[in-house]
Amino acid sequence: MHKITLFYLEDCPYCRYAKRAVKELNAENKAYNAVDIDWVEESRKPEISEKYDYYYVPTIFCGNEKLYEASPSEKYEDCKRNIKNALDRVINGAV
Repeated sequence: MHKITLFYLEDCPYCRYAKRAVKELNAENKAYNAVDIDWVEESRKPEISEKYDYYYVPTIFCGNEKLYEASPSEKYEDCKRNIKNALDRVINGAV
């Protein structure tokens, strides 16, 4: 099984996009269900989030490699596309 770490904040609208996108992507392509996502709420687990280099959430890492970091004013479609790209890289062994 493949594993990624996804950092988020509970009240972040972009993070809600990420949760929605992951749910939709899993429904659209069962291969994405093979990716184990460790959802880390950064304010609840600062000891984990401090070990990674990012500024915005949601952010996805595979090991120490950053696969995606949201940008301010990102639209839902952008978030979903970027998360899809990250998941594709993981399931295709590109990371």
